[in-house]
Amino acid sequence: MAQLSSNLLYIAFFMYLIGTFLFAGAIRDKRKQDDKKNKWAQAGLVVTIIGFITQLGYFITRWIAAGHAPVSNLFEFTTFFGMMLVGAFIIIYFIYKTAPLGVFTLPIALLLIAYASMFPTEISPLIPSLQSDWLKIHVTTAAAGQAILAVSFVAGVLYLVKVVDHTKPSKKTFWLEAIMFVLVTTLAFIIVSTTFRSMGYEAIYKWIDKDGVESEMVYSLPSLVGPNEGELLTEGKFEAFVEMPAIISARKLNTVIWSTLVGIFLYGIIRLILRKRISEALQPLVKNINLDVVDEIGYRSVAIGFPVFTLGALIFAMIWAQIAWTRFWGWDPKEVWALITWLFYAAYLHLRLSRGWHGERSAWLAVIGFAIIMFNLIFVNLVIAGLHSYA
Repeated sequence: MAQLSSNLLYIAFFMYLIGTFLFAGAIRDKRKQDDKKNKWAQAGLVVTIIGFITQLGYFITRWIAAGHAPVSNLFEFTTFFGMMLVGAFIIIYFIYKTAPLGVFTLPIALLLIAYASMFPTEISPLIPSLQSDWLKIHVTTAAAGQAILAVSFVAGVLYLVKVVDHTKPSKKTFWLEAIMFVLVTTLAFIIVSTTFRSMGYEAIYKWIDKDGVESEMVYSLPSLVGPNEGELLTEGKFEAFVEMPAIISARKLNTVIWSTLVGIFLYGIIRLILRKRISEALQPLVKNINLDVVDEIGYRSVAIGFPVFTLGALIFAMIWAQIAWTRFWGWDPKEVWALITWLFYAAYLHLRLSRGWHGERSAWLAVIGFAIIMFNLIFVNLVIAGLHSYA
């Protein structure tokens, strides 16, 4: 059953990849600019739906194999997040019939699945603190809310790529290009992790954790930063330049540093090939979009995703925290950033509805909101130690 689950996820990945090219073909097809009649767009939608159903099959079969909802670690959570993002896109596409939305959404889903695959994929028993029905209630609802909110990011990028003046450098072109750099860095993480994994790289450190207990930490990438009071046990491996305090997961920070360095290199190569900003190179893909429709998609995504996120990431989370830890709130890093995310999107809705922040302003807010979500998913999970570190 576990092998079947993995195969279904691989199939879904390739369906999304094919769907990306089909939606891109819909944009390039000059004969049918109406997405309702465009055969490329229709084929892209069909393939995407097949991929979504296949990934749903992965989720169900993994649940059966594990005996619990497969959202208990970063691999499972991130793949579920990607699946919910595709599901939200499919629903929105049926309403608005906007092919460029598929060209930008599906690659993000692909990056999420590929990113997830870099973490341990084995099915393991739940630790005691996760053995609760609230696991599937809290985590799935929170992930679904974030996925719906992520659609507003895609709509925001579409809007900004079209309206921002790429002919001269400015703060807008800088920050828009920074978004592209982050996406390239995510791809770099996948490349560097896959490379060293295929080489079988492994280095073991003896270190002292935050409770003062001597432990071992295994590195799958050459160590640029080492753990607290770390001692390299594996001979012939690269020794770290500096030690991190116990509150920071040195191994995971090391992964972030490697991804950033390789991301800078990869981004430079792409810029040399394109001889222009990545965002500028993408502009032809959005030249025919209706800005009012894209703006509406962004707003509706937040209007729907915000209450779902509120239920999952705050209300259900606090109920489970009271049951598991006998307190509703403890200022754990994950809790703090969930609150920051909630406050930001509450501010988004306030500014849009009360202050009239439509169009470009709204698009920038959607992009910032997604950056907060990704910071929570990547940096908080990978670097900052807390009660949610088991994820």
